[in-house]
Amino acid sequence: MAGYLRDVRSRYRKLGRRDKKFFDKESLTNPYADTRILNGDRRRDVRRVMIGIDIETGEMLLADRLGRNGRPVDLVIAHHPEGVALAGLSEVMGLQAEHLQILGMAREPAQELMKQRMDEVARRLHSGNHSRTVDAARLLGIPLLCCHTPSDNLVTQYLQRRMDRRKPGTLEDVVDLLLEEPEYQDAMKDKAGPVILSGKARDKAGRVLVDMTGGTEGSQEIFGRLSQMGIGTLLGMHLSETHFEKVKKEFMHVVIAGHIASDNLGLNMLLDKLERRGKLEIITCSGFRRVRRI
Repeated sequence: MAGYLRDVRSRYRKLGRRDKKFFDKESLTNPYADTRILNGDRRRDVRRVMIGIDIETGEMLLADRLGRNGRPVDLVIAHHPEGVALAGLSEVMGLQAEHLQILGMAREPAQELMKQRMDEVARRLHSGNHSRTVDAARLLGIPLLCCHTPSDNLVTQYLQRRMDRRKPGTLEDVVDLLLEEPEYQDAMKDKAGPVILSGKARDKAGRVLVDMTGGTEGSQEIFGRLSQMGIGTLLGMHLSETHFEKVKKEFMHVVIAGHIASDNLGLNMLLDKLERRGKLEIITCSGFRRVRRI
């Protein structure tokens, strides 16, 4: 990560005056383009937080109504990015190229595969109306931030350590390991829990790779490379239909843990860290359920 920030600072120093004016200076110290304070004074004291997976205008109005009913919200936290953090989502996908290099892929093909996908995501997001939720927060006078990749990093690291330590023998064992976590148990009750997407329950899992961070789904061309590197099972949050059609052609199993359940696990781990630093009153909404591990 330090190397990434050095590269950003080096690029900034080489820019002309006009380009520096429009440069996202937050990126000089914050490597996560999808994690930003979107509204409010960063020095504000925070005691009561409303937090949800997706925060849009409706949730901002809910926070305002809570305040009018005697429970003023000091800060609203979204997991999925909004505003400038959504517009810049593709930038954080470069982390996936670094992950591929750690797994053993050469630097050049890893970066090229991800660049194509990053460009695709950037084109798709460019035309969007990114500011609706941020405008609602501004008009209501409610601080807002989003925290995406740091939270996803936590769940990825946590589940990868569990898979590496427990070494599940079959795909069914992978699912059983996930179901030890309250977030996935709750998701199963809501019909949104772990599923085996490619393979059968008693198939051997082999080496399990947890792929749950880096902004959004990576390149569709990656599955064959991962299989060649000895990955037997890909454990992800979600998989698009086009990615699914691609992975079916490769010798690899896929287990989908569940998108919102995995987001819940990552946010809960993040909040555990925050609450060790001070007491917070947490109001949950928009698909988030608080589970404490402290």
